Amino acid sequence: MTSPTPPTEFSGFIHAADGELLDGRGNPILLRGFGLGNWMVPEGYMWRFEEPGPMSPRQIEAFFEDLLGPDRARKFWRGFHDRYVTADDIGRMAAIGVNHVRLPINARLIFAEDGTPIEEGGLELIDRLIDWCRPYGLWVILALHGAPGGQTGTGIDDSFGTPALFEDVRNRELTVELWRCIARRYRDEPVIAGYDLLNEPLPDEYQHTYANDLVWLYKELTSAIREVDPNHLIIYEGLHRATDWSIFTEVWDPNSMLQFHRYWSPPDRVGIQDFLDVRERLGLPIYMGEGGENNNDWIQTAFTLYDEHSISWNFWPWKKIRTTTSPCSVEPPPGWDAVLEYASARGPRPDPDEAWAIFSELLVRCDLARCTWRPEVLSALLRQAPVHFPAWGFGFQGPGVSYQTSAATPLPGFRADDQVTLHAHGSPEGWPGFDHNDGADRAEGDEIVVELREADWIAYDFVLDRPRSLTVVVAYSSPDEPPEVLVDGSRLPATVEHGRLAAVTGTPLPAGTHRIHVISTTDATRLAWLEATPT
Repeated sequence: MTSPTPPTEFSGFIHAADGELLDGRGNPILLRGFGLGNWMVPEGYMWRFEEPGPMSPRQIEAFFEDLLGPDRARKFWRGFHDRYVTADDIGRMAAIGVNHVRLPINARLIFAEDGTPIEEGGLELIDRLIDWCRPYGLWVILALHGAPGGQTGTGIDDSFGTPALFEDVRNRELTVELWRCIARRYRDEPVIAGYDLLNEPLPDEYQHTYANDLVWLYKELTSAIREVDPNHLIIYEGLHRATDWSIFTEVWDPNSMLQFHRYWSPPDRVGIQDFLDVRERLGLPIYMGEGGENNNDWIQTAFTLYDEHSISWNFWPWKKIRTTTSPCSVEPPPGWDAVLEYASARGPRPDPDEAWAIFSELLVRCDLARCTWRPEVLSALLRQAPVHFPAWGFGFQGPGVSYQTSAATPLPGFRADDQVTLHAHGSPEGWPGFDHNDGADRAEGDEIVVELREADWIAYDFVLDRPRSLTVVVAYSSPDEPPEVLVDGSRLPATVEHGRLAAVTGTPLPAGTHRIHVISTTDATRLAWLEATPT
C-alpha cells in the first residue's frame, strides 16, 4: 500500500484520513526518514560528553564559551550550523530512498526572551532545510525539542532541571505563541509535513504530576495553530518519553497523528500493542518518531515490526560524533579526547589556541564527505542485502507467512505471542535485555536462538537494490541433517561446513523484496543467525 519513495513534486499537504496518512494527491503513504538530532538542539552524548560534563544545549554552549571565549564560540556555532547538516546530507538521504526528515528545534533559536522571532536564527535554518528538501522531494516534520522552560526537566530539552513549561504560565504562553508563529509562517508550505508539538514530555514522576496540564496545553496549541493554519498535520506525543498513551482518549483534531518512541526494549508486537489498540480505537495514523541507538540486530527486527504493521517511522539520529549506531559518523580530530577529558573533570584545561584549532578541524570533519559511512546500519534498517538477521528477527505476519510450527514454547519476555520456540541463554528467567546503546552485539553466552521441529519453517524478508545473485549463510546446530533454504519458494543447493550452511541462487534475482525460508529437517534444529549477501 505504501512506498518510501519521495514525491517528484509537492502537491497539496500530507493529511490524516481513516487511520492513514495520505499525500496531497490522496495516495496512502508511510513516512520513513531520519532525525536531524544535534543540529539545532545539541545533546551531550552526541559529542561523546559524559556526566559531569555538559549534556544539555545550555551546558554545552556555556562550556564552549568558557573554553574558546565568546567570539570564537559564536564563530564555531555559525560554522556548525553551516556544516553539520547540508544539502549533501539531504541528497544522500534521498538516494537511500527515505521520504522525510524530523527536525528538532529549540525555542531559544526561534524566539527571543520577549517572544520576538529571530529571523537569522532557527527560522533561517528551517527555511534552509526546506529549500534543500524541496528538489529531493523530502518532507520536513518540525519537532519542538526545547520548549520555553523545558517540557521534560532533563538535558534533552534545554531546561534548568525541571519541566518549567508546566510550572510557569509565561512559558506556556510563549509556547502557544511560538507554534502560532511557526504555523503562520509555513501554513502554505507543502514541504512541511506536520508540527510535532512537544518532544518526549513529562518523563518519570512528572507524568503523574502534570498529565492534565499537558492535555490542556495540547488543546491550546491545536486551537492556536488552527487559527492560522487549517492544512498541516498536528502530531502529539505521549507521556513519559512518548511511551505512555493513556492521555489519548479522544480525537482532538481529525488531521492529526499520534507518536511514540521506542528504545532499548523488546522489539516485538507485545511492546507496541497499546499503540496499535489506540490507532484502532481513535482511527488516527501512528508514528514511531524516534528509535535506534542500538545494535543492528535490534534495528533490523524493530523496523521490520514497524513496516509490517504499517507504522510510519523515523530513525534517530542521522549523524553523531564517533558512532557505530548512526549512518554517518563524524570522526573527531586529534585532541578531541583531551576536550572530553577536561569536560568531565578528568583532565587539564586545553590551551585556548589549541582548543580553537581542534574545534575548527571538527567543523571540517562534519561535512558528509569527511564522515565515516556505516552501511551496515542502513542494511539493518532497510533489510537491504548484504544484511545480517538474528534468528529471532523473523517477520511479524504470523503463522503461514512468517513461520509455521507444529508446536512451540514461546519465550515469556520476548515475542511471547508468536508460536515459535526461542531460547534466551544467559538471560535471567528467560527475559533477554536489549540495552545495547553502544551498538555492541549480544555478549557471548547471552544469545537468543530459535528451535524448530521437523518440517517447521521460519521466514525473513530482504531487499535487493538491483538484479543480483545471492548467497545465504545460516548458522545452525542440528543432531542430524542441516536445514533447507528456499528463496522465493525455490530450494537452493547448499554446502555445509562447521555448523554453517551456504546456499547460492543459480541465477540473478530481480530487484525488489524477496523471502528466505529456512526449513528444519530434524526435531531439534537450532538457528543462531543468517546472512544474505549479493554475489
